[in-house]
Amino acid sequence: MTPTTDSAFDSHLRKSMAWHFGDDTGSPFWLGKRDSLGFDPVTEVHTMTDLTRFPDISTELRTVPARQLIPRGLQDRPFRVYDSGGTTGDPKRIVDSGYRARMLEWARDRLIETGVPATGNWLHLGPGGPHVIGYDVSRYAALGGGVLYTVDLDPRWVKRLLAAGRADDADEYVQHLLDQAQTILETQDVAVLNTTPPLLEAICARPRLHRLVRDKAEAIIWAGTSISAESLRQLDETFFPDTAVVGIYGNSLMGVAPQRVPAQGDGHPCVFEPFPDTTRLELVDEKGRPVAYGERGRVRLHAVTEEMFLPNIAERDTAVRIRPRPGSSVDGLADVQTYRALDDVPIIEGVY
Repeated sequence: MTPTTDSAFDSHLRKSMAWHFGDDTGSPFWLGKRDSLGFDPVTEVHTMTDLTRFPDISTELRTVPARQLIPRGLQDRPFRVYDSGGTTGDPKRIVDSGYRARMLEWARDRLIETGVPATGNWLHLGPGGPHVIGYDVSRYAALGGGVLYTVDLDPRWVKRLLAAGRADDADEYVQHLLDQAQTILETQDVAVLNTTPPLLEAICARPRLHRLVRDKAEAIIWAGTSISAESLRQLDETFFPDTAVVGIYGNSLMGVAPQRVPAQGDGHPCVFEPFPDTTRLELVDEKGRPVAYGERGRVRLHAVTEEMFLPNIAERDTAVRIRPRPGSSVDGLADVQTYRALDDVPIIEGVY
C-alpha cells in the first residue's frame, strides 16, 4: 500500500538532502557516508519512499562522537546532547540547537486541543538528566507561564534492578519516587502531571497520593512506556474521570507525537500524530512494506530536521495504522506496543 506523502514534505526533503550532503553544510557523520551509499541523495531522493534506500544508522548513535553529528552549516550555534532511555542497550545520542523547541510549540497546541490547560504549573514525575523528556516538559511549562516541579528519577537503575530479578528493590525505588511527588502535591499547586503508565498505576494504588492528583491536576499526560487499552480506560473512567488523560508517543530520535483530537472512524480512543513538518512514522510488515489502514505494523521512523537526518529507523514498537485526520496528510498510529526482545536484547521498560 502506498505510504502517505505530501508535496510540502517532499519539498522539505529535497532541500534537506542538499543541506545534509553539501560539503559546507552537512555533518561529518553523513558526509563520511556519502560515497558508500551507492546513490546520490541530492539528485535521487525526492519522496519519503526514497528514504528507505538509506541504511538504518540508529545503532551507530550509541558510539559516534556527538560533534560528528553537528552540521557544518550550524557550527556557530550552541548544541545540546540528549540520550535515549537505554531500553534496547547502550543509549543513543542526538544533538539539538533549537529544533525541538519549535516542535514543542506545535505539540503544546495539540495538547491544549485535547484538554491540557494552557496555563498552570507542571509536575514531571519522570527522568531528567540526559533524557530529553525533562527538557520537553520544562518547555511546556514555560510556554504556559507555569513553574516546573521535578523529582530525582534514574530510569536505568530501575531497569537494572528488574533485569537482576530485584523486583522488591525496584518497588522500593518506586515508592521513593512517589514520596517525592506527594511532598510536592501536598504543598504546591499543580495543574498538569506528566508521568508514565507504571507510575500512574502506582499512584492509583496509594490512596492519599491518588486523591491529591485527582483533586489538583486538571490534566495527566502519560508517556515513556506502553499501556493497554483496558488500563487506559480505567485511568480515564474510574481513577480520573474529571481529569483530561492525554498520551504522547515519542523518544529522543523521533521527537513527540501527541494524542490528536478524535476523528470519525478512528476506532481507537488514543491516536498519535507526529510533527508534520519534519517527521513521518510508517507502519510496515516483516518485509518492510507499509501495512493497510487498520493493520498492525512495526514503526519505521523518518525524521528530517536541520540538525539531524534520521531516515529509515526501525523502532522498537508496533502500532495500528490510522488514516490521517481531516485536513492532514500524516498517518496516525494507535495501540502502541513494545517488543519483548529486539536484536537479542530483552526489552525491560521499567518506569520509563
